[in-house]
Amino acid sequence: MNRPVLLATFTLTAVLSACSTVTAPPPSAGTSTAPRSTPFVELPRPGDGEQIVMFAYGLLGTGYRFGGRNPEAGLDCSGMVSYVVEQVTGIRLPHNAAQIAQQTRAIDSDALKPGDLVFFNTMKRPYSHMGIYLGDGKFIHAPSSKGVVRVERMDNRYFAQRFDGARTLLSDG
Repeated sequence: MNRPVLLATFTLTAVLSACSTVTAPPPSAGTSTAPRSTPFVELPRPGDGEQIVMFAYGLLGTGYRFGGRNPEAGLDCSGMVSYVVEQVTGIRLPHNAAQIAQQTRAIDSDALKPGDLVFFNTMKRPYSHMGIYLGDGKFIHAPSSKGVVRVERMDNRYFAQRFDGARTLLSDG
């Protein structure tokens, strides 16, 4: 492999794999008939999904920082999502993609609405990267070190191959 291709491959791998640590087991993709001991986190107001999208757009260009949870210091993927949700709704989510997935309701990808959450397997383990769905097949995320908060397409070759599921903060009622 020539040096530029090798460097590009290494950079892409580093960029997309440095999102967050996973300390919780991944949630099941399907629906469970067993009762949950804790309810799913749900947005308190009907327009909060759109507000989450608008707030997230305001973070475009914010620098990445592993473990980062505020824009001044930098954000990682789960830090960005938890920061946005907390600023818009007052709900504090965990700073961990797999734990956020456990606390949100699974939905089919064809049911995605702006403000829903999208998850990716970028580190050979489920729910190792996440972002906020914007609509029109796009999502916003904090991709990696040396990266900035940016918008990607869901059908981007890298992300389409690693898509791990969609989850929502919207009520099912």
